[in-house]
Amino acid sequence: MNKSIFLLLTLAILSCKQNNSEESKDAPEQEQQVTTTSNSFVDKIASAHNKAAFAAQEAIAFDLQLMFGGNERINATISMLTNSSKIRIDKTDGTQLIYDGSQVYSAPQGAIPDGARYDIFTWPYFFAFPFKLQDPGVNIQELTNDTEGQFKLTFEGGTGDTPDDWYIGYLNEENRVKATAYIVTFGDKTIENAEAAPHAIAYSDYKEIEQVPLATTWKFYNWSEEKGIFGDPIGEAQLSNIRFFEVEDGFFEKPESSDVVNY
Repeated sequence: MNKSIFLLLTLAILSCKQNNSEESKDAPEQEQQVTTTSNSFVDKIASAHNKAAFAAQEAIAFDLQLMFGGNERINATISMLTNSSKIRIDKTDGTQLIYDGSQVYSAPQGAIPDGARYDIFTWPYFFAFPFKLQDPGVNIQELTNDTEGQFKLTFEGGTGDTPDDWYIGYLNEENRVKATAYIVTFGDKTIENAEAAPHAIAYSDYKEIEQVPLATTWKFYNWSEEKGIFGDPIGEAQLSNIRFFEVEDGFFEKPESSDVVNY
């Protein structure tokens, strides 16, 4: 994976107890952990998500409407190669972000949106998270405790923009990812500050697109080691119009009127 391509999701932590609220009812409960490494564990997740069918396609696109705190955070069509090496975001306000495999661009020229680099790497990473577990630079540890189907994802040093990010993933009965806690060390945020404010994303409403199960609803929560997922959702995203496609020439190229995004 080019984690530089996916910040996001960027991310979380150790223990997750089931919330009493209806929104977090699928969040797993976690107690003492012992870590082990197992290729077969990762293989079963890849199989449950039909990663082979996903990777056989050239590119995928989806419409994303994301709300945080009652405000619209992003409303856009996100397109990406299934190997995550190129990304394009076309926002409904007319602005465009492109990652061409080496650099991020914002168009039109002269007004780089706030959080542009974060946006182009984070939301695609959250979307593709179940398919990123076998990427170069990724370390997966199965977590063995009273609740099966948990794992920790970390990155080797120098992997992408934020190698200090980490995730705790949780699986449902079908071995599909149903939630992940995470921290975000994007920008100048230290790992200490990131770990002081971890969050979690819950995946639901899986739909099969070309035999590939993809979550169409995301809900975001506060998270802590003591409480796990807690409280009401702090954000929610709806994904629609998900489709695989073949890339036309120039689709992921730098726009003529654009700025380089380094932050």
